[in-house]
Amino acid sequence: MADRQSDLVILGGGSGGYAAALRAAELGRSVVLIEKDKVGGTCLHRGCIPTKALLHAGEIADQARESETFGVNATFHGIDMAGVHRYKDGVVGKNFKGLTGLIKSRGVDIVAGEGRLTGPRTVSVGDDRYTGTNVILATGSYSRSLPGLEIDGERVITSEHALVLDRVPRSAIVLGGGVIGVEFASAWTSFGTDVTIVEALPHLVPLEDEASSKLVERAFRRRKIGFRVGARFAKVEHTGGGVRVTLEDGQSLEAEILLVAVGRGPVSQGLGYEEQGIRVERGFVITDEFLRTGVDGVYAVGDLISIAGAPHLQLAHVGFAEGILAAEHMSGLPVVPIDYAGVPRITYCAPEVASVGLTEAEAAERFGADAIKTVTYDLSGNGRSAILNARGAVKLVAAGHGEGPVVGVHIVGERVGELIAEAQLIVNWEALPGEVAQLIHPHPTQSEAIGEAHLLLAGKPLHVHD
Repeated sequence: MADRQSDLVILGGGSGGYAAALRAAELGRSVVLIEKDKVGGTCLHRGCIPTKALLHAGEIADQARESETFGVNATFHGIDMAGVHRYKDGVVGKNFKGLTGLIKSRGVDIVAGEGRLTGPRTVSVGDDRYTGTNVILATGSYSRSLPGLEIDGERVITSEHALVLDRVPRSAIVLGGGVIGVEFASAWTSFGTDVTIVEALPHLVPLEDEASSKLVERAFRRRKIGFRVGARFAKVEHTGGGVRVTLEDGQSLEAEILLVAVGRGPVSQGLGYEEQGIRVERGFVITDEFLRTGVDGVYAVGDLISIAGAPHLQLAHVGFAEGILAAEHMSGLPVVPIDYAGVPRITYCAPEVASVGLTEAEAAERFGADAIKTVTYDLSGNGRSAILNARGAVKLVAAGHGEGPVVGVHIVGERVGELIAEAQLIVNWEALPGEVAQLIHPHPTQSEAIGEAHLLLAGKPLHVHD
C-alpha cells in the first residue's frame, strides 16, 4: 500500500479531467491524474474524433460517387472497412500520442487503474491511496439503453460497437434521432447502408431550432435516409437475418442491426461519491456554477455533472472549459461561470448543423414572441456554397424587435461547423445586427453567409434570393 499527497487528484482522464490537469500543472500545482483506460476518454477514443473520421470517409465516398457533377471522371469501387479503420485509428493514435506527451511534459503523474473515492479528498486505486488538497471528479458518461432493451454487441449495438464494425451493414435501424443517431445514419448511408431512424420526439435533432430540424429532414429525404418521428420503441426481437423492431403503434421494422443512440448517462455508480457526502441525482453529480460539489475541496466536471439540477451540455469543449474553470477557481484565480447558452453546438451529419444561443422558441419564451425578429438567409445565394454544391441556410434570432442583440444563430449546410466560431462571438458579445453588417467578409467564402444574414436583419440585404 502506498499513500501519496498532492495538490490535486483527478479521477478521470477525459476532456474535462485532462484539461484540468494541464491547467493546474501550468499554475504550478502537483497533479495526479487517474484513468482506468486511456487519457483522452470517450471523445478521443470512442466519440468525437473516431466518429468524425468515419463521417469524413463517408464524405469522400459521396464525392467519388458524385464526381461527374464537377466534371471529374472517378470510379467508386466501394468501402474497404479495414482501410477505413486504419485511417480512423491512425488519427486517434496520433492524437493520443500527442496528448500523453503533452500531459507528461507538464509534470502530471498519470496513474493507470480504476479509482474510487474513499475519503472526502482521497481516491484509492487498488491498495494505493491518493489524497489531494483538492479533488476533481471527471468520470464521464456511458451509452444509455432503454428498459428491457438488451445490448448484445452484435445485432443490438451502441456507438462504441458501431465504431469497430468490421463490415458495412446492409441495413440498420437507428434508435434515436439526436446527435449520435443522425451522425451514424449519415456515415452509414454514405457507406451504402439502408438506414431508418426512429425518434420519439416530433423532429430529428430535436434540441435544435425547428427550422434546422426541418432542413435536416429535407436533406435526409433527398439522401433516402428513412426516419420515423413521433415514434416510440416497444420491443426488439432477433430474426434469422438480424432484428425486428416493433413500435408502440404496432408497426415493425426489420434490419441487420439496431443501433441504440438514446443518449448518454453519467458514470457515478459504485464510485463512493454519495458515501462521501456528494449529492447525486439520477446519477448526476450536482454542482454549483463554480463546479463545487458541496464537499469541501471537491469539484466535478464534464458529462458527469448537473449544475444546480439543470440540464447540462455533454460536449467535449464544455468539458475543456469546465476543467480549466475548476483548476483556476481552486487556485484562487478570479473566474466567471460558464454561460452555457453561449456554447456552440455542432452535429456532423451531412448536412452539418451548427448553432449557438437561443432557438426561436426559447427566445419567444424569454422575450415574448412579438419582441423578437428572425431572418433566414438561404445558402443558394452564397457563391462558395454554389461551388461546393451545398444547400442550407443561416437563421438569426434577434431581441428588441430585431434592433436588439442577436441571441441565436442557427446554420445548416456542408461544413458549416467551421462558421459557428464567429457566430459564438456575435452572440456572446451581444452584437447588434448593424454592427455585424458593417464587417467585411472575404469573397467567395461561406462565411459571407453570416454577413449576408446580418445585412438582411439590418434592413439592407445584398445577395438575397426571393
